[in-house]
Amino acid sequence: MRFAIVMILGFVLISTVSCKDETKKEIKTEAIHFSKEGELTISRPQTDSTLVKLDIEIAETDYETQTGLMYRDSMDDNQGMLFIFSDNEMRSFYMKNTEIPLDIIYINEKLEIVSFQKNASPLDETGLPSQFPAKYVLEINAGLSDKWGIATGDKIDFTRN
Repeated sequence: MRFAIVMILGFVLISTVSCKDETKKEIKTEAIHFSKEGELTISRPQTDSTLVKLDIEIAETDYETQTGLMYRDSMDDNQGMLFIFSDNEMRSFYMKNTEIPLDIIYINEKLEIVSFQKNASPLDETGLPSQFPAKYVLEINAGLSDKWGIATGDKIDFTRN
């Protein structure tokens, strides 16, 4: 029995002495910058007026839609991210790893705005659902949908570069 205890203590001592003291290393990542992939216009069909024109990044692959605007520290007011899905269904977004407050605009297959989640808080993992089925989702800086007077029923149109 003593032999087993001595062996265990010896193993622990050797393991402790042979381990290096490693300090934590800070992992630095490069900032993610906006990459213009198209242009988007929001208009009011009742008055045939353009409310705003934006440069957009387009998210349509699984990776792009899962990452979205995560890990970015800013976005210009004339920029947004358009998520394109293959079908029109209920959607829910969240702000995990998203450092800037956003307005999330849900848009149906007819390119009509159907609902909003305004002033989404950075880093909040609470689900932010659409009120109606959506095929597209547009993210812009928080407060801009009110500033520009965007409402349900307004339409979008977009082109790719």
